[in-house]
Amino acid sequence: MTRKQLLAVSLLAGIAATGAKADDRTPLLAQSCAGCHGQSGEGMGEIARIAGYDRTAFIAIWEEFRNDERPATIMNRIARGYTDDEVAILADYFSSIE
Repeated sequence: MTRKQLLAVSLLAGIAATGAKADDRTPLLAQSCAGCHGQSGEGMGEIARIAGYDRTAFIAIWEEFRNDERPATIMNRIARGYTDDEVAILADYFSSIE
């Protein structure tokens, strides 16, 4: 498992252990994206900007990654580790950033 994957698993385990509510999970869930997409989803190099991304498009693309319908180096594996609720939280969060 890579360092980024371990970070994501650790963050999600912390969420589950604390019984955090959806609103409380947003910063932790978003942090798991920061390693590749930047602290605020601004994108890094060839990695896509996800800040300000349309909510519906975010969820649809996430599903494409999850179902191996979109080319990816790692997102197809990462996408499978999130529930639909967590993806919706991320979509809401990143679509709210300008």
